[in-house]
Amino acid sequence: MTYYIGLVHKEKDSAFGVQFPDVPGCFSASDDMDHVVSNATEALSLWAEDMTPPAPRSLEEIISDTDIAADLAGGAFLISVPLTENDTRVVSANISMERGMLKAIDTAAKRRKLTRSAFLAQAARNEINR
Repeated sequence: MTYYIGLVHKEKDSAFGVQFPDVPGCFSASDDMDHVVSNATEALSLWAEDMTPPAPRSLEEIISDTDIAADLAGGAFLISVPLTENDTRVVSANISMERGMLKAIDTAAKRRKLTRSAFLAQAARNEINR
């Protein structure tokens, strides 16, 4: 999986804003810290649907960029954001797990009116985007 560095800004009385130094034109915002990474992950994935993402720079290269260093000195901070492709092609996967866990998954999926596969995919997506 490819990760991009997001530069997060927060001004008083504003949302958290995320820009990607290596992905021009891709940005995200979140009203609270709990959703900064998940919103940034979604923005990056949507951007990549129409564009070919450039190769990401290393953390060292990002930090050594004078503009980014100035932003960091001013209170901005960095996050690591996974690029999850929106490839909707469905493939079959065989997994093994404890029977009790499978029953719990099936119960939770049924309560949410999801299939087992949809529930597991959603849980994995939530964990990756966390």
